[in-house]
Amino acid sequence: MLKLSRLTDYAAVVMAQIARHPDHPQAAAELAEAVQLPHPTVSKTLKMLVKAGLLESRRGAQGGYSLARPASRITASDIISAIEGPVAMTECSQAGGDCDLAATCGVADNWQRVSLAIRTLLDSVTLAHLADTSPIKLPVQLPIQSVSLAAEA
Repeated sequence: MLKLSRLTDYAAVVMAQIARHPDHPQAAAELAEAVQLPHPTVSKTLKMLVKAGLLESRRGAQGGYSLARPASRITASDIISAIEGPVAMTECSQAGGDCDLAATCGVADNWQRVSLAIRTLLDSVTLAHLADTSPIKLPVQLPIQSVSLAAEA
């Protein structure tokens, strides 16, 4: 089964909470209470998101965590990559991936297409979409046949 880690799920929940109140920096304890997650887990997640450049942290009485850029310019892919690393289906389908079978496996190009299609979809979903309580309208069919690989370009 393909699934995101709990920490990545929590990161999206925390980011969505911050996005719903963009003009109000929020402390880690405040966020933990709002999203009903343990404070240490929220703190760990916040540090990873700051390190990835998705959040800014300010100390002091008016301090807290806020988005580093508008929610409409932060993608689901950005959030996943901040916690999990690059989005890729297989080792060979990520930039700089190293696979001993790439020359002979016969499926590497197609896995790269699948990975690119997934990244394209995740890049089209913004934090603003995730923070909105209404359902996201996604394409019914992914245009995987129209995906071109760097080697073909």
